[in-house]
Amino acid sequence: MKLGLVGFTQVGKRTLFRLLTGKEPNSEGKKGNGLGLAKVRDARFDRLVEIYAPRQETPAQIEFVLFPDLDGQASRNDQILRGLEQVDVICHLVRTFQDDSVFHIHGTIDPRRDILLLNEELQLNDLLFIEKRLERLEKEQNKKKDAQKMVQEADLLSRMKHHLETGRFLKNFFLTEAEEKQIAGYPLLTRKAMIIILNIGEEGAEADVLLGRLKKDFDHQDFQWIVVSAKIEQELSRLDASDRQSFLEELQLDQPALDRLTMLCYKTLGLISFFTVGPDEVRAWTNRQGSLAPQAAGVIHSDFERGFIRAEVMKYQDLVKMGSEQKVREGGKYLQKGRDYVVEDGDIINFLFNV
Repeated sequence: MKLGLVGFTQVGKRTLFRLLTGKEPNSEGKKGNGLGLAKVRDARFDRLVEIYAPRQETPAQIEFVLFPDLDGQASRNDQILRGLEQVDVICHLVRTFQDDSVFHIHGTIDPRRDILLLNEELQLNDLLFIEKRLERLEKEQNKKKDAQKMVQEADLLSRMKHHLETGRFLKNFFLTEAEEKQIAGYPLLTRKAMIIILNIGEEGAEADVLLGRLKKDFDHQDFQWIVVSAKIEQELSRLDASDRQSFLEELQLDQPALDRLTMLCYKTLGLISFFTVGPDEVRAWTNRQGSLAPQAAGVIHSDFERGFIRAEVMKYQDLVKMGSEQKVREGGKYLQKGRDYVVEDGDIINFLFNV
C-alpha cells in the first residue's frame, strides 16, 4: 500500500519525507521520486514494548512515494499524474507558513488556491480520460457483440463526467457493485482517497482557524485533513525523550503531529493493526479492516491460514488495565475465537494452527 506525497515547490515535502522515513530523498532532487518506509507511530505498540521488553521490536510500516515538485510545467505535471495512478492515497502537502526567505512559486501564500490548483489538475486528468473513452465507445459501439454493455458504460461515464464538471471528485460519486467492477481498472485519480496536510509555522490557534475555514470551503469533497509543522517536528526529532516531552507540554501538544499523521494515513488506507507479543518480539501486523481471523493469520504466514485452528485474543485495553497477561487469563478475558471472528484494531493474538 502506497501513499503519494505531492505538492508545489518549497512547501516542505522533502523535510516531511525525511522525518517520516528517516531517509534522504534521492539525489535526483526535483526530477526523481523518493521511496521510503515510515513507521506507523502507534502509542499502543510502544506500551506493549514497555510491558514485554522484547529482544526485537517490529512496528507496522507504510510506504511513501515522494513526487517531484508541481511547478506548472506540463511535462513534469503529467509525469506526476501518471505516477499518482500507482498510489492508494494522495497526500497533498500545502504550505501555510510565512517565511520571506523561502519563495513561493505563485508569489503569495494562499493554501485555498494551491488546493484548488491540484484539484483542477486531477479533475482535468479524469475528464480527459473519460472523454477519450467515450469517443472510443462511440466508434466501437456498432462493431462489437456486447453493444448493450457498451451503452451502459457510456451512460455511466457520462454521469461521471457531469459530476466532475460540477467541481466534485469521483470519490463521492455513488457506484453500484457492478459499476465498481466495470471501472475498476480505470486510472481515475479523483477516486483515490486524499489527505490534505497543512504545513504550518508555529501559528497554533491561527492554524485552527485556517483549518476550519478550508474544511468549510471544501466540505463538498471527501478529504481528510491534518495540521503539521515540519519545522517543529524537525526540532522534536533532535531531542531525547524527556526533552521532547517537555517541548510538547510547552507547546500544549499531546503528541507529535507525525504520530497522528501516520495513524491517519493508516486508517485512510482502510488498515488496522493487530499485535503478537512475547519476550522474543513485539510486532504490529498490518491487516485489512473487516478481515476474519484466518485471513489475519495468513498475514503472518500462509501456513497459519491454511492450518488455522483458533485464535487466542486479548484486548489491548484489558492487558493495560489488568497489568499482565496472567491477570487477563485469571480475569476470564483471554478469549478463544474461531474462523468467523472479525479481527479488531488493537487485538493481541496468538494463532493456533496445524499443517
